[in-house]
Amino acid sequence: MLEPLLIVELGILGLGTGFLAGLLGIGGGMLLVPFLTYILGHHQQVAPDLAVKMAIATSMATILFTSVSSVRAHHKRAAVRWDIVRRLAPGIVLGGLVASLGIFALLKGAFLAIFFGLFVSFSAFQMFLDKKPAPSRQMPGTGGQLAAGGLIGFLSGLVGAGGGFVSVPFMTWCNVAIHNAVATSAALGFPIALANVVGYAVGGQSVAGLPTASLGYIWLPALAVIATCSVLTAPLGARAAHQLPVKQLKRVFSSLLLVLAAYMLWKGIAAF
Repeated sequence: MLEPLLIVELGILGLGTGFLAGLLGIGGGMLLVPFLTYILGHHQQVAPDLAVKMAIATSMATILFTSVSSVRAHHKRAAVRWDIVRRLAPGIVLGGLVASLGIFALLKGAFLAIFFGLFVSFSAFQMFLDKKPAPSRQMPGTGGQLAAGGLIGFLSGLVGAGGGFVSVPFMTWCNVAIHNAVATSAALGFPIALANVVGYAVGGQSVAGLPTASLGYIWLPALAVIATCSVLTAPLGARAAHQLPVKQLKRVFSSLLLVLAAYMLWKGIAAF
């Protein structure tokens, strides 16, 4: 059983990440992983190396729920580019399975923490700068989108995020309107999460030191609380994405990401 205070903390985390999933199409993973790493280490006494892996896997599992909740709200506004979803999804599934079933189990948690910190820092800087693409650039053909999907799924599997940190900049770089890119990223979150969650559950079956009520690398009690709360606020975030000044919000969020990335870098370096 989780302590009441821990349930409240996880609930607040779920409300925040659900809103961000709908607002920015990022699935909330970049926010969840640092906090879950801390919670698993301090409240559950999970070894630092394993805590990072479980935080990444549990974060990814929550996206199964937030993506469905937020994409329904975006779809009602006809904002999802389903043609892009169909072309990116096959590569995403393949890339996610390669990462979660193979590479993830082989890498140390310390390395994953450092990789998370560096990649999120890069994503945060790109989000903050908000560079405009060349007006003539378009989405690549089917083969190019298949390859792009593979990279998105692979990177998502290593850091436990829904892929929006790659897919939204990629689509806007190809002159997809920001609101369409956010909505389409939310729709892509489900195949990303499904492929990776299967890999985390199977790949973590024989790992020693897992806390009770774990499915492979996934910590089910935290998943239950966060998912329950996040589905409440994901539609609110999706609605806000069409009403609020997203550019300014992205800059505020990118500043928060830099702080969290620094924490994960510190955790990773300290573990070596």
